[in-house]
Amino acid sequence: MSELVLILSCPDRPGIVHAVTGFLVERGANITESQQFGDPLSGRFFMRIAVDVPGAVDAATLRTEFAPVAEEFEMRFDVHDAAAPYRTLILVSKDLHCLNDLLFRTSTGSLGIEVPAIVSNHPDAAAMAASYGVPFHHVPVTPDTKAQAEERLLELVSELDVDLVVLARYMQILSDGLCRELSGRAINIHHSFLPSFKGARPYHQAFDRGVKLVGATAHYVTSDLDEGPIIEQDVMRVDHTHHQEQLVSAGRDVEAQVLSRAVRWHAQSRVLLNGHRTVVFR
Repeated sequence: MSELVLILSCPDRPGIVHAVTGFLVERGANITESQQFGDPLSGRFFMRIAVDVPGAVDAATLRTEFAPVAEEFEMRFDVHDAAAPYRTLILVSKDLHCLNDLLFRTSTGSLGIEVPAIVSNHPDAAAMAASYGVPFHHVPVTPDTKAQAEERLLELVSELDVDLVVLARYMQILSDGLCRELSGRAINIHHSFLPSFKGARPYHQAFDRGVKLVGATAHYVTSDLDEGPIIEQDVMRVDHTHHQEQLVSAGRDVEAQVLSRAVRWHAQSRVLLNGHRTVVFR
């Protein structure tokens, strides 16, 4: 037996669950996990269902055979092999805390991903990449070379058969064209002080205002800067005893945790897009 995961969304109507489960039972599948959500605002139905299937049934076969059901209910769907790790390209600049966390969790097998390469516009992460045995690509970005740098990124996505791109504090704004190319498969992390504390040194700005919460947000990348569909958020309480560097350290901890959860959920096919929002089956 092998485990497959079917995810789908479609206009909400009677009979969807019956049709899906009936299809799976006919193929000898044993349902091990099932989650669903009907959104009254959008009128759409969302479902994630994990199944054990006979060895002769793989993701490609199930995807092909499920197509008529999907067409009947106007579904967007996909099928993934739960044991197959998501090939994840990580982009980073000079702040390496999120990269380090992702690489460590990848090495323990807790994220369900594999990292074929790390790309950075600075050389700072080269030693860390080498320590984990991950190929490192230094792709400098200047106003004059931005187009060529993004072209190189897309080449790597194609050459390395990348499923997911993670911006682990990659301090470059992606062009509209690149955002469209990576739509639904690129995750970014940023501090939750936006829009109150924009620009450089946000944690220091927050310290000057005496904030009591440090937060972070993981979201899908879109052409609207830092406004993509949100996957995960979290906060940590701080108080007047925290000096600036303690605030920065607390923020880094939250960022790493939030990003790792978002990446894990995406790799487990637990995140479905719902317009400008997401449905997350934890």
